[in-house]
Amino acid sequence: MSWWHRLTGGSSERDSSSRSTDYLAEAIDLEARGDYANALTSYRLALRQRPDDPKVLQNIAIAFSKTAQPEEAIRHYRRALELEPSLAGAHYGLAFLLLKRADTAGCAAHLEAFLRTTRRDDASTRFIAHAERTLASLSGSAPGPDDVSLAHGGGPANGADATWGADEDHAAPTHRSAGPAEPEPGR
Repeated sequence: MSWWHRLTGGSSERDSSSRSTDYLAEAIDLEARGDYANALTSYRLALRQRPDDPKVLQNIAIAFSKTAQPEEAIRHYRRALELEPSLAGAHYGLAFLLLKRADTAGCAAHLEAFLRTTRRDDASTRFIAHAERTLASLSGSAPGPDDVSLAHGGGPANGADATWGADEDHAAPTHRSAGPAEPEPGR
């Protein structure tokens, strides 16, 4: 049980020893409300509970992107990919952070990995098209990406359902659920 719940009248840790706080769900909720500082705290607590969970690492990377902390975001995306190399959303988010650093080779490699690993459905169509346009632009066969807003908040809204989402720093199209892992890319 979180300290806030106890402070506002919830039971003590002793009373809830059989349940564990779902810090990931708490963090996603805080982030959805725009409370990024507290969301990052909850993500860190979620990492303590599940240090090798690529979904938690991907979520915290997205939050770091939203708070203009690209180096931390990159570090967490890379760790998520070490644990789960086919995590399409992490490839997508990392690709655009690398592009901002002018690492076009790294960006291209991660966009190609995203295109290889992402599921193909109606919800992913815009992100796949954006990745393909960016790759074409990097290879010189097309003009620059004309819809960078997809990864800067212009994508579908983030909710607790299985829709794709994106944030303002080219973070991954994601599933924002704290529940069991879903097909990738997922949050």
